[in-house]
Amino acid sequence: MSDILNINPLIYTHQTEVNENPETKTETSHTEISSPKSPVQILYYTDPICSACWGIEPQLRKLKLEYGENYQIEYKMGGLLPNWENESNSKINRPADVAHYWEEVGNYYGMPIDGDVWLEDPLSSSYPPSIAFKAAQIQDDEMSLVFLRRIKEMLFLEKKNISKWEWIEKAAIYAELNIDQLKKDFEGDAQHTFKEDLDISKQMGVRGFPTLFFANADGMKIELYGVRPYKDFEEALLKLCPKAVKHQNYKTHEGLFDYYPTLTTHEFAVITDRHDSDALDILNSLYKSKFIDKYISKKGILWIKI
Repeated sequence: MSDILNINPLIYTHQTEVNENPETKTETSHTEISSPKSPVQILYYTDPICSACWGIEPQLRKLKLEYGENYQIEYKMGGLLPNWENESNSKINRPADVAHYWEEVGNYYGMPIDGDVWLEDPLSSSYPPSIAFKAAQIQDDEMSLVFLRRIKEMLFLEKKNISKWEWIEKAAIYAELNIDQLKKDFEGDAQHTFKEDLDISKQMGVRGFPTLFFANADGMKIELYGVRPYKDFEEALLKLCPKAVKHQNYKTHEGLFDYYPTLTTHEFAVITDRHDSDALDILNSLYKSKFIDKYISKKGILWIKI
């Protein structure tokens, strides 16, 4: 996998393996972040089509379950793919080039990623789904995260071109957003808030995705970027909030689906501290008992609470 650390940022920007890439860092940052509303404030720079961001979904979901009461996270859009006119990397300069790399990195992360979308209905830009997310945020922060999760599932598992309004609208309906208001904000205020995200990301020196800035009320700051093991996220939080106590907000496997209605096999494994093979056995048992359903993609399964 070492060769993928230096290729086009559309696919692999600043990811890390279990051994940290020398170009990535975990350090105290001088970046200006607003005063935390919780013990720890996190700014998360991401993009709906970022495969590396999809790769850290298990870690972020586990962190929320175990330490969610100790931090607030604010999602910022980074504008990963404005269009294809500016993509001149020697390895990636057209949509078809993305397909193979997506599947390679999906296998490495353990998260299902079907690269065929770039062959069958390629995205022209990541801006439309990013602006749609900002429009969803204007309505409701929690529903916006449901929306963001859904468009990621559509893209990475279902091969849907989420730059098209028809899929944005379907995801918004799933998230129970007001479609008329979403459309209005998409064409108006969300354009401005998206631009603000891009401007601030430049000021903060964001060079790739995922990038997370942690800060506490004492002015301590930590920057994490790249795909990292769960312990790195946990250690960053505990360094800024040493009194944080780990909680398990679910009592049973079924209870986990009350918290997260959809889970990939690897997400279930990371959250429950199991190997993927053991997680698959448990999930198949829940499926046979008709507690969950499943969507089978080319590269893996999404388990869905019934």
